[in-house]
Amino acid sequence: MSDDIHFLTIAEAGARIAKKDLSPVELVDAYIDRIETLNVQLDAFITPTMELARDQAKAAETEIAAGNHKGPLHGIPFGLKDIYETKGILTSGHSKVMQDHIPDQDATTTAKLYEAGMVLLGKLSTHEFAHGGPSFDLPWPPARNPWNTDHVTGGSSSGSGAAVAAGFLPGAMGSDTGGSIRNPACLSGTAGFKPTYGLVSRAGVIANSYTFDHCGPLTWTVEDGALMMQALAGHDTRDPASANVEVPDFAAALGGDLKGKRIGVVRHFYEEEQPADDETKAALEAAYDVLRGLGAELEDVRLRTIREYMDVKVTIAESELYNVHEGNLRTRPGDFGSDFLGRSTPACLISGPDYVAAQRERRVMLNQMKPIWERFDLLVTAGTFAAPRFDAHRTVAFWEKPAITTAFNVTGGPALALCIGYNSGGLPLSMQIVGRPFDDAAVLQAGDAYERSTTWRARRPELDPNATVTPAPQPAPDAPSGADAKTRERVANAVKAAGLPLNEVQIDQINAAAPYVAAMVGRINRDRPFTDEPSNTFNF
Repeated sequence: MSDDIHFLTIAEAGARIAKKDLSPVELVDAYIDRIETLNVQLDAFITPTMELARDQAKAAETEIAAGNHKGPLHGIPFGLKDIYETKGILTSGHSKVMQDHIPDQDATTTAKLYEAGMVLLGKLSTHEFAHGGPSFDLPWPPARNPWNTDHVTGGSSSGSGAAVAAGFLPGAMGSDTGGSIRNPACLSGTAGFKPTYGLVSRAGVIANSYTFDHCGPLTWTVEDGALMMQALAGHDTRDPASANVEVPDFAAALGGDLKGKRIGVVRHFYEEEQPADDETKAALEAAYDVLRGLGAELEDVRLRTIREYMDVKVTIAESELYNVHEGNLRTRPGDFGSDFLGRSTPACLISGPDYVAAQRERRVMLNQMKPIWERFDLLVTAGTFAAPRFDAHRTVAFWEKPAITTAFNVTGGPALALCIGYNSGGLPLSMQIVGRPFDDAAVLQAGDAYERSTTWRARRPELDPNATVTPAPQPAPDAPSGADAKTRERVANAVKAAGLPLNEVQIDQINAAAPYVAAMVGRINRDRPFTDEPSNTFNF
């Protein structure tokens, strides 16, 4: 298990393969050795595809030897969050519901990475259907954080973040509906990129929310993410939301400084609304100083509150998620994990008018970003705070407090999470860089410039192959909701009307969420003129 091989970046390994200084087979074998030795500590994989990887690596080696070099990804191993369909290979959604699902075709993104010459090492752990988790009541355990295995690796692209950070593979695909690429990137110290909505196809990827799902890469460096984006971006007729726009040369945009860049600092997210600890604030100030040193001009700016963005996102996204799984929720709710049920079934309390009101409010939020983007080239703010322990997790917390990443799913443009240091416990700290819709190259260029000016990428988690594997500390069962009689009656009526055959514990999860759902939909502004259309208005 040579550090010189399995900790190479995609750019480094690709350059060596192009010069025939490194064999794709040698590279794959190094990763396989490391995975077979250390994955037992992290549970990053659901379905390793070692023999396929060896076959693909041999094919890549033959092609390159014959002078058919496809580019910087040729012969490079990767992993897929297990919601990306793979022809003939299990795509489970990390759920008992789909534990026997073998697709008959690849997701568009899977096919694009194969076409670029990449080598599939396996399907990676996720939170159930890219939503509920971390969970201990599923057919596979949750992925663990390589910096400290008692801590979560973030969701929902949990295995992707863990595998890249641990040196199991140099790049992986995640998905981001409310932060699910950026959360694990923040907590595992990787670079996670959420492209502009529509820039990367969602076809063949198990849906969470049609309105907010984004597909994108997690890599060790921003440069590597740019290399993967070059293969991933582009119009796809299989995806009705796919944008038919010119794809920039992401790698060519890298390099240089940030002179002339106007950057808005969204402080109120992490100073007022979701206060960060002193170590996180200090790391952010140091990161801003680096950006200033690169020539950028930074100025504070205010957006809507993260609570307002979360209200709109959750009202829409949970309604769509509920619709995706409604049939199975009615017929086999016991095959879902408890955490997924505690997040998805309260959507039976959200009405059609609530959904439309949220879509109308989202249109207002998108319009409110226009003057922001006239004033600034980029925005920066905190990423998800350092990884908590597994036993700190509570299902109802999803409804209680907003996520710092979710605003940028609502606004739809590109957002990058990257490492800006480590706290006193050795866990990664992070920053988000956000850009105008379809100005993805500018976000990647800024992140790459920051990384090249710091030394954080030289530090990797230390995993001892001789370490004793101990169980992750599991959260306590949900406490009774203590809901009042009126809430219980309202929930009981909604569950009956929805035809959900839930037991008392499952119903009480809805009781616990009910006050938060009512407050959420109640905060969404409904005093709009009839001319304010929803953000999902149909168009050709």
